[in-house]
Amino acid sequence: MSETASKALGAPAASPDAGRWKALVFIALAQLMVVLDATIVNIALPSAQQDLGISDGNRQWVVTAYALAFGGLLLFGGRIADLWGRKRAFVLGLGGFAVASALGGAATNEAMMFGARALQGVFGALLAPAALSLLAVMFTDAKERAKAFGIYGAIAGGGGAVGLILGGFLTEYLDWRWTFFVNIPFAIVAAAGAYFVIREPEGGRNRSPLDIPGVVLSTLGLVALVYGFTRAESAGWSDSVTIGMFVASVVLLATFVVVESRVKAPLLPLRVITERNRGGIYLSLGLAIIAMFGLFLFLTYYLQIVKGYSPVKTGFAFLPMIAGMITGSTQIGTRLMTRVAPRLLMGPGFLVAALGMLLLTRLEIGSSYAALLLPAMLLLGLGMGTAFMPAMSLATQGVEPRDAGVASAMVNTSQQVGGAIGTALLNTIAASATTSYIADHIAGAGSRSQQQLVQLEGMVEGYTSAIWFAVGILVVAAAIALTFVNAGRPGSAAVTGSRSGEGVADEVQVPVVAH
Repeated sequence: MSETASKALGAPAASPDAGRWKALVFIALAQLMVVLDATIVNIALPSAQQDLGISDGNRQWVVTAYALAFGGLLLFGGRIADLWGRKRAFVLGLGGFAVASALGGAATNEAMMFGARALQGVFGALLAPAALSLLAVMFTDAKERAKAFGIYGAIAGGGGAVGLILGGFLTEYLDWRWTFFVNIPFAIVAAAGAYFVIREPEGGRNRSPLDIPGVVLSTLGLVALVYGFTRAESAGWSDSVTIGMFVASVVLLATFVVVESRVKAPLLPLRVITERNRGGIYLSLGLAIIAMFGLFLFLTYYLQIVKGYSPVKTGFAFLPMIAGMITGSTQIGTRLMTRVAPRLLMGPGFLVAALGMLLLTRLEIGSSYAALLLPAMLLLGLGMGTAFMPAMSLATQGVEPRDAGVASAMVNTSQQVGGAIGTALLNTIAASATTSYIADHIAGAGSRSQQQLVQLEGMVEGYTSAIWFAVGILVVAAAIALTFVNAGRPGSAAVTGSRSGEGVADEVQVPVVAH
């Protein structure tokens, strides 16, 4: 709350401010733990597979078990945060995540590993929406909100790349088990800090009974959707189980929408997603994540297999992207968010990222890191950081306090589903282009070294073919942001559309949700 608003309400002027900023430190730490966990384990997977005797056919479940539990339970986790209280859900999520991480690090066989990863996903689904909704209800002043979401947006965007660096260090110099154990101090510090520092604003608790049919339908529908895309990556799009999962997902989610429109206390009130700005943000964020996740995958393979980088060197190669994201989010986004409409940050941000992606379509075996990858990563980071920050803020702005948890969960859901689609879709495109290139050129390669060169060229051809699709996806994300999102700048009369008394400008919200 700003000092002026505090005086107007007869509240103490400065005391809550310091507490909110301290709380942000612990919320940001928890968010970093969840985001980097999505990539840190990927680096350690080959070592863990060998130690635990996991077969090639089953190794995908180390990633998939987490993705299914996390993606499937996010809406449920968001509503639990609204019902129980965001602080309680946040602390419980951290504690559970730490226990699950300890089990993963201590795993002695594949069943224990898969169970630990699924448990991490369960508690992550409780933790992530609680973290974002705490920010949404604690930071209501436009300028404070811009700074807080700038920091949160930088972590949400750059955490995955941090995971690659940390995963490389821990795997190379310690042991793969430390990619799990490292979560425990993160979680303990964040939980202790949250318990003593976070003061959740009064009111806004959702006392409605839990919508059990909605929980079952949304969880099964999202699990089927995420698993469909995950299976498509390994078994192909024409596989009967893949098709069955997609059909089941469509039926379950369509039934979920019908149920939500009729029940008295829905798990996901349709007003949260049908509001034009939020709908546009969920869609454009999901598309942007599709492009980003595919890119992380391709660049990691390109740097390690084609360029021969070590895991640690590969992680450091992503640093310019992290720097770009932090700059875009905390400097460009934060400074301009209170001055211009969100779409004027999101649209151009996605287009700048598309320009960085466009540079990467020129990738070749001998491409220079400094001349091509460095500028491309900087542009990608700057663009994504600038776009993510207002998107995260606007997705939870103007929503009723009792719906803050589930609105936050929808942000995470669009990212999680986008990640699953991006990995499967772009990987399939790349694999198809690689196979086609090698089939066309291998006949002319006489010696073994020439054959190896053709295979590497085929891999790079596959990456660039998929990156062209990623460029198009980012352009579509920019178009959606520029056309769907019509909110004015924070503090102006045109902030989030307030249909049915749902959304109100920040100044009006201050006395409702703040001390």
